[in-house]
Amino acid sequence: MKEELSDFLKTAYKYGKVKNLKDAFDEFPVEEEWHKGRVENVLKEDNEIYNNHYEIGDIVFVREYIYSNGKIGNNHFFVIIDLNNTAVPIENFGMLISSKLDKLKFSANKLLEKDKMNNLHKNSVVKTDVVYKILNEQIVFKIGKVDDEKIEEYKKSFYEELESNTDSMKPLN
Repeated sequence: MKEELSDFLKTAYKYGKVKNLKDAFDEFPVEEEWHKGRVENVLKEDNEIYNNHYEIGDIVFVREYIYSNGKIGNNHFFVIIDLNNTAVPIENFGMLISSKLDKLKFSANKLLEKDKMNNLHKNSVVKTDVVYKILNEQIVFKIGKVDDEKIEEYKKSFYEELESNTDSMKPLN
């Protein structure tokens, strides 16, 4: 039996705002981030959180692909904003996290200050105008979490961006 998508995901799909993960890596080159896409730049032994079950609010380190020699390439942080538990593997839907604070000039980008709960190394930006589909096998590990209030803030910002662009955007249906 197939479950329905959340209203949030239905809206995101309707307006073409759910993108494949590759689009995030193309638009936001990992080489411009403080971690340069390297796992060893992110992990601190005492903060490692390995998990294959992800929840809304989790901050995860996601890979786009694995090189033929087995090395992981193009890693980025995402915050899980919604889930689709209807298929195997489980699909996660996330918003990109960037350490480029100059991107705060865009209304869709929200500040995420580093703290002990999210385990970020730097204050960062959550890009709330696009949702990316992330499969479990693309997640390298979980580093932390944001609270439900932040998730609601990101969803509200997503809807506000849709509203502000409705004159130029039409649903895909």
